[in-house]
Amino acid sequence: MASSLILATSAAFLYPDFSFHPDYTVSIAQAAQADRSETTINGIESSSSIVTRVQTSNPLEILTAGAQAIDSGTEVTVYNNNLALVKEKRELELDSGVNKVEYKDVAALIDPTSVMFEDTKNKNTVVLEQNYEYDLVSSQELLEKFLDKEITVTEKEGGTYTGILMNYNEYKGLVLKLSDGKVVTLSEISKVEFPDSAGLLTKPTLIWQVYSPSAGKRDVLTSYLTNGMSWKANYIVKTSADDKKADVQGWVTVNNKVGTTYENAKLKLVAGDVHRVTVPKGMTAREPAVEEGVAYDEAVESVVEESLFEYHLYTLQRPATLRNNQVKQLSLLSVNSVPVEKELIFDISKSRDVQVALSFNNSKEKGLGMPLPAGVLRVYKTDSEGQLQFLGEDSIKHTPKDEEIKVVVGNAFDVTGKRTQTNYSKISLNVWRESYETEIKNHKSESQKVKIVEHFYGDWEITTSSDPYEKKDAYTAEWDITIPADGSKKVTYTVKRSY
Repeated sequence: MASSLILATSAAFLYPDFSFHPDYTVSIAQAAQADRSETTINGIESSSSIVTRVQTSNPLEILTAGAQAIDSGTEVTVYNNNLALVKEKRELELDSGVNKVEYKDVAALIDPTSVMFEDTKNKNTVVLEQNYEYDLVSSQELLEKFLDKEITVTEKEGGTYTGILMNYNEYKGLVLKLSDGKVVTLSEISKVEFPDSAGLLTKPTLIWQVYSPSAGKRDVLTSYLTNGMSWKANYIVKTSADDKKADVQGWVTVNNKVGTTYENAKLKLVAGDVHRVTVPKGMTAREPAVEEGVAYDEAVESVVEESLFEYHLYTLQRPATLRNNQVKQLSLLSVNSVPVEKELIFDISKSRDVQVALSFNNSKEKGLGMPLPAGVLRVYKTDSEGQLQFLGEDSIKHTPKDEEIKVVVGNAFDVTGKRTQTNYSKISLNVWRESYETEIKNHKSESQKVKIVEHFYGDWEITTSSDPYEKKDAYTAEWDITIPADGSKKVTYTVKRSY
């Protein structure tokens, strides 16, 4: 067991408007030496000593407003960028005066500077000092804690020595000062005994000095930010035999690596890119080792969506347990028979093959109409035996309602494309004329529609074209053509470009 390294945050930092009345003083050291009554309630350990006539203010009240509205003991809001906001209600018994409180079972990757505290029954209760202890029990930390203190050491051969620990080294052993004044060095050690384990912690813990103007049980709300938790969306699209309709299922995947478990938490997910300040390496706690499990969770009416600032908030309608080192999947949506369109696209700037894309409109009329968070969309289809087969996958961005979603599934096998530059001439210093021939071959037994896409830069004009085209924007021209069964078609065009 080992002592913890302490990251201390002063009361002036946590509560910049906190002040003592000039006529009164408080001694934390005297409070620590006083007789203390100890209790443990809902994972919170506290001890107290009385300090009177303290005048306080709580500037963080506005940040924890609405605490009573939390209808469960824990609420977890997860963001896309490895960040979560945790809000917990726990019952705490405080004595009048200064109380030492050990707030256990917090995230190992907590940002201690983000902690917010509120006594929902008495606004004058404040945190005077906070320490975050995260270097937990280990042999090295124990030895560091007991420097200049008495320990008992047993050698490999069985000899036992009791003395003051003067120094230790992982490779060279220990230096002890015995009761007769002699100093011995011990290198081959089989056992070290420590006289007590006071103050040793097995879990990351917030240590508070909390001032309370009165005694009693309180509902305490604690909020903090932590790294190590993220979420993403995944979509499953099952296309019909004619590729004109599809069943769409959406899942959210929550990955908990924060170092603790949240039981029966109210879960909220924020879709959008939240700006964060970059923290230098080495400023956060150690990330725990991960052995991931996967849990699946599904409900008929599982998630409710709403706008939040410039983001979208998804709230799970029932409690969820987020276990440490677990990947949990929750149902986001399930819609059947959504109209889809399959396209064959030959865009030489993206691929030398003819790509297959699926597109559908995220509208209420088409059966959707819910803002869809970014994620991976996987496409499946049943074969002649009714077995589901994987066709391909693509990523989608955050997609508002009424916007089109287009994903590239893969490359066509029986439809091929080839583009050849047939002519090039330089008309003047900054003007060129170029001619191209694009041939699409169809080896299928039915005709196929293909979209040819070209990108031009600078000032450009297509002077001749064998087929009609559409200028989509300042850089793009498209040809929609039909290739006969077991046939081919050539499209030729000449473009004049200038810079």
